[in-house]
Amino acid sequence: MALISKVVIVGRVNVGKSTLFNRFSVNIKSIAFDHAGVTRDFISDEVSWRGKTFELIDTGGISLRKTTDEILEKVRQKAFDLIEQAVVIIFVCDATTGVLPEDQEISKMLHKLGKPVLVVANKAEGKKGQEYQFEFEKLGHQDLFLVSAQHGLGVSDVLDKVVALLPEKTAINEQLEPTCRVVLLGKPNVGKSSLMNLLLKQERSIVADMPGTTREAITERVTFYKEDILLTDTPGVRRKRAVDEPLESLMVKSTLHSVKDADIILLLVDAAQGTLADQELKLAFYAFHEQYKAVIILYNKSDLVTNQVQEQLSSDMQRYEYFLKKIISLNISCKTGKNVGRILPLVKELWQRYTVTIPKHDLVRIFKEALRVKPLFHKTQRLEVHWARQLSTAPMTILLMVNEAQWFGESQRTFLENVLRQHYDLRGVPVRFVVRGGGSTSEE
Repeated sequence: MALISKVVIVGRVNVGKSTLFNRFSVNIKSIAFDHAGVTRDFISDEVSWRGKTFELIDTGGISLRKTTDEILEKVRQKAFDLIEQAVVIIFVCDATTGVLPEDQEISKMLHKLGKPVLVVANKAEGKKGQEYQFEFEKLGHQDLFLVSAQHGLGVSDVLDKVVALLPEKTAINEQLEPTCRVVLLGKPNVGKSSLMNLLLKQERSIVADMPGTTREAITERVTFYKEDILLTDTPGVRRKRAVDEPLESLMVKSTLHSVKDADIILLLVDAAQGTLADQELKLAFYAFHEQYKAVIILYNKSDLVTNQVQEQLSSDMQRYEYFLKKIISLNISCKTGKNVGRILPLVKELWQRYTVTIPKHDLVRIFKEALRVKPLFHKTQRLEVHWARQLSTAPMTILLMVNEAQWFGESQRTFLENVLRQHYDLRGVPVRFVVRGGGSTSEE
C-alpha cells in the first residue's frame, strides 16, 4: 500500500479544531465541546477528496511553552511530533478574536518548518468574523481561508487547496477491510491506554496515573499474523450517577458507540481492587448479552494482587459463575508485561469461534436429542423444535422453528444455548436466537 500523506490540524486551544475535523471526517468524530483542552490524544481519519486520500489528524491545542502538567506536556509534545510528520498543516485561529499573541508564536514556529500552511480563520459566519481578516493576512502565510466549521461555510475550499498541495502519487486508500474490530473497555484508570500502547508497541494513547486521561475513542490498526485488527482505546466508563459533567457524558456516549461498532471487547478490570465492581459487571452484560459482542475479561495489575486479594476476587467470580463461565479471562500486568503477549493470539482464537458456522443438520440433531432426554413443557404442552439453522456469524444467530413460539422465553432459550455450549467450544461467544412458530416440521 502507498504511504498516505499526513495533514495535521493545529492551533491554540478552543478555536474549533475538532469541529473542523468533524466537518472533514466521515468515519470518526472528535468530541467538540466548548471548553479548553477537550482533545488530548490525537484523532485521525482517512479522508478522500477529488481522487486523493490523506490522513487527517486533529491534535490537542498546542502551546510553545513547557508546562509542569504531565498530561498537557504530553499533549504538547505529541502535537509537535505530528507537525514534523505533516505534509500540509492546517493552522486554525478564531476569527472572532483576531490574532492573539499565542497565535503569533505558533505562526512563527510554523514559518521555520518550511511546510505548506493553510491559515483557517474559523467562526467567520458573522460580521464580527470578517473584521480581523487583515490581521490574519499579516501572519505571512500564503493561503488564508475564512470559514465556519460549524455551518460548513468555506470548508470545501480548504479541502481543494489541501489536495492541490499533496504529492501527485497520493493514492486512493488501498487498505483492506480489517479482520475484526477490538475495543478496550473498562472503568477509568484500569490500564486501557497502557495496554493500547503495549499492543501497538508505541505510545499512542496518553498515559498518566489519574482517571479520565483518555477523553475520546482512539483507533489504530495493528497487524497480527498478516491479519489487520482495528484496536480502539475508549474513555473510562463510570456508573451513571457519577457522570455529572456534560463532557464526561459525551465521553461515555463515545465509548458506547465504539462498543456497538466492535466485534470483540477486551474488558479491563483492576484485579488489585479484589472485586468485580457492579459497573464492570454491567459493562460485561451490556457487551455480551445486549450487543452480542465476543468478550475477554483482562484482570490487570495482577502484580499487585496479594493472596488475600486473590481470595476476595475468586469469591466474587464464583458468585457470578453462571455468567463468567461463558467468558474468557486472563490475568495480565501492563506494568510487568505479564501475559500481554497472549492477548492477540487469544483475540485471533476468539474471532475464529465468533465466526464459526454450525451445520444445520447438527443443530437439529443436538436440539431434538436434548429435548428428548429432557423435555420442556408449558403447563401440559410439550415444546418442540421442528428445525434450526444458523442465519449469521459474528454474532452467531440461530433461527428456531418451533411449535409454540410464545412459550420459548428466556429460560427455554438459555436451556438450548447451554446445550449448544456442551457440544461446541463457544467460550467468549454470545448466541442469539430468533424464534418462529408454526410452519412445517422440516425446512423446505
